[in-house]
Amino acid sequence: MGLLPEGPAPARAHTEIQDSEGRTVGEITSGGFSPSLSRPVAMGYVEAGRAAEGTALAALVRGKARSVSVAPMPFVPHRYRR
Repeated sequence: MGLLPEGPAPARAHTEIQDSEGRTVGEITSGGFSPSLSRPVAMGYVEAGRAAEGTALAALVRGKARSVSVAPMPFVPHRYRR
């Protein structure tokens, strides 16, 4: 699923994803900065009950919990025609 981290620090691979109670519910598989969106983006796995679009979660980036929200994929819709 897609994740949109808040703040300037992008979440990288193997970053833990936690729920509001601090319980680990998933892991980020890849992340970085999106020039098209001018913000950090990430992809990862979370428990099925936490996969709804807009769900607020936290990613442990450099030892600090950073807010992330579940987002639909692709982050930037394609604009080509077949």
